[in-house]
Amino acid sequence: MEDKEKKYLLLERQVASLIDGETNAIGIMANVAALLHHEMGWWWTGFYLVDGDELHLGPFQGPVACFTIKRGRGVCGTAWAEGRTVVVPDVELFPGHIACSDRSRSEIVVPMRDSGGNVFAVLDIDSRELATFDHIDARYLEAIVAQVAKAIKD
Repeated sequence: MEDKEKKYLLLERQVASLIDGETNAIGIMANVAALLHHEMGWWWTGFYLVDGDELHLGPFQGPVACFTIKRGRGVCGTAWAEGRTVVVPDVELFPGHIACSDRSRSEIVVPMRDSGGNVFAVLDIDSRELATFDHIDARYLEAIVAQVAKAIKD
């Protein structure tokens, strides 16, 4: 098992402990964003919340960010519209990428679903390095997002 997987296994346990018994959705997302951001050292880590046909900025760690993103636009809007995790090794090559910061080089966006399967938020993570994210990040971040979604929507 590589170091990244070991780190994620620890993060999964930390997230579970952190959110156990909590009911404040914004607080849960804020603390999870902070934990992931600081433990992994990413450029930007946060949540966007579905509101009608837009994603609205939620709790995050990092520099200032875009306030709203239309469904299907950019990496976040694409992940939401397609209902799947999107891994982008080089954001400059992603059609329609929304550049909230020119320092962002790679990105992963993971949809968060309620018990009915509807996407109600996305976890967006940006790195200043190219090709930071892969299938390992996708798998573990999907598991962490599922934990968060269950805590918020149960």
